[in-house]
Amino acid sequence: MPKYFFHVRRHGAFEEDLEGTDLASPEHALKEAIAAAREIVSERIRMGQPADGDTFEIMTEDGTLVATVSFRTAVGLD
Repeated sequence: MPKYFFHVRRHGAFEEDLEGTDLASPEHALKEAIAAAREIVSERIRMGQPADGDTFEIMTEDGTLVATVSFRTAVGLD
């Protein structure tokens, strides 16, 4: 099963996912990223923190960019 990495761009900084996640397809990786972004945004809202500005960059093991997921888009703000 392929491994996908969910790197985060946050206000110009790059946070690398070093572990990755085994998923069946790029479509599954996209669904996983959307669900994770929604969870992160909801937690930030509960804690009174800013909830936008971040983006997942989903990449394969060989560094191919599969998709980007804006946290704002994941929660329906864009």
